[in-house]
Amino acid sequence: MTTQPIAVITGATNGLGQLVAIELAKRGTHLVLTARSRSKAEETKEMIKNIAPKTEIDFFFGNLSLMEDVKRIGNEIKASYSNIDMLVNNAGLHAFEQRITSEGFSEMIAVNYLAPWVLTHTLKQSLIKSGNARVVNVASEASRKHGELKLPDDLTNTNTFTSKESSSLYGKTKLLNIMFTGELSRRFKGKGVTVNALDPGFNVTGLGRELWFASVLERTLKFLHIGDPNKGADIIIRLAIEPQYQGVTGGYFSAGTGKPIVPVYPGGDSTMQNKLWNDTKELLQQKGFIE
Repeated sequence: MTTQPIAVITGATNGLGQLVAIELAKRGTHLVLTARSRSKAEETKEMIKNIAPKTEIDFFFGNLSLMEDVKRIGNEIKASYSNIDMLVNNAGLHAFEQRITSEGFSEMIAVNYLAPWVLTHTLKQSLIKSGNARVVNVASEASRKHGELKLPDDLTNTNTFTSKESSSLYGKTKLLNIMFTGELSRRFKGKGVTVNALDPGFNVTGLGRELWFASVLERTLKFLHIGDPNKGADIIIRLAIEPQYQGVTGGYFSAGTGKPIVPVYPGGDSTMQNKLWNDTKELLQQKGFIE
């Protein structure tokens, strides 16, 4: 008897994550999804069941801006499934003003970078037990506008910023995703887990929902056929299941071409990747979010 592959996806109640969940459901995948809102989770479950009625879907609830929640969700998932075949770190946020979480982090750093770090760390053994697992991290070419990287200070920087300056911090979080991917791929080497990042391209999804003109912009772009999120979802699916990416690890890929992208410095620098890893681990251990 063949068991269904298990995929954990963050941010699956809208945008790219929802499209990825639907496509994996069509392929007979057991979906393990994170959500904040129970009503959105129910809507998503209903939508997927209408398309692929036999899909097994389980939700785990929490706030991905709080590492205490991310750790708890990770532990709940780990306790429920002995092995995990796919982990898609998709949830992302572009905030246009600084918001500091109750744990003292900038919300964008917390959701976009620290949450994937903590969740992946917590699920590490479940991924290894799969024997052939794939981790897919949603990064972005916005990383090219990251300003200046200062480690470890950037991880705890809570300075205010304008909506215009927000793009630099968003880009920085995506640069951190690329660097995390490179270091994680080395740490999983020989353990049957591959790790890749991708640029989903410009997408019409809920990411810019805080802009007052977001809904107008979304309708206009859809009308002009600009920013099709299906392209972003497609590269995520391909990295998660397609044979051509079997054994490929530590890469950063384009949604448009499916080919590798050379990240902006220091995205591909192994020394800086290692420094980021050690700085992040020390910070998270100090606060008790990882062992």
